[in-house]
Amino acid sequence: MTLPKLHEMAASGEKIAMLTCYDATFAKLMADAGVDILLVGDSLGMVLQGAENTLNVSMHHMTYHTKSVAAGAPDTLIIADMPVGSYEHDNEAAYKNAEWLIRSGAHMVKFEGGGERVETARYLIERGIPVCAHLGFTPQSVNQLGGYKIQGKTEESAHQIMQDAIDMSNAGVSMMVLEMVPAALAKQITDNIKALTIGIGAGVDCDGQVLVIHDVLGIYNGPASKPASEFKAPRFVKNFLADTNSVQQAVGNYVQAVKDKSFPAPEHSY
Repeated sequence: MTLPKLHEMAASGEKIAMLTCYDATFAKLMADAGVDILLVGDSLGMVLQGAENTLNVSMHHMTYHTKSVAAGAPDTLIIADMPVGSYEHDNEAAYKNAEWLIRSGAHMVKFEGGGERVETARYLIERGIPVCAHLGFTPQSVNQLGGYKIQGKTEESAHQIMQDAIDMSNAGVSMMVLEMVPAALAKQITDNIKALTIGIGAGVDCDGQVLVIHDVLGIYNGPASKPASEFKAPRFVKNFLADTNSVQQAVGNYVQAVKDKSFPAPEHSY
């Protein structure tokens, strides 16, 4: 899978199926099930390490899991998250960390935010590092955002997300994750930028969709420090394992649901 192929898919109306992945076994399974892109997400801080957020994930964690995923799916496009602290303060440091992830097996890096991050994206792209932006709800900013809340509900915040998306696309980012934004805003962004859009809680009109694999399988039940009974899955989550006893089939059903546009349904969107 290549970026030109992904653009061809989007141009023809075929949706892109992305899932998070953290190890070689699942990477191989997902590739065999037809997943187009594997995202080595810093969500590993929550689903693998049991933390309440992604803020303690390090570059060492990310390179370790990126190498594992690359070993299991050598022919699948792999995106790796840049963890908090690895790109915000210095563009040269951002480049070195991004290069480290590429050497570990990623084909593209993803980081969060717009505004000043546009110049970070441009700096990396000019030096040959493909970039995926992440706008809307940005998990690394969970404390500043006051929790896990939908973004872009007001005219001002919607305008800012739209402008950030345009600026990131003009800077040359290849792809953009839109998380927890109104479906109408996500459609407007998708219709007005060159970069591919991947939604999570952003409606069906993005070029593709992404979910955390633990959510697809219905096995994540919150941070390790809290009782499972206190956990409530986000609106955008669907358990694809509920209707089958096969992990492989659940992943295949997710891919099919993205492709035939039955997921996300209105109840999974804002």
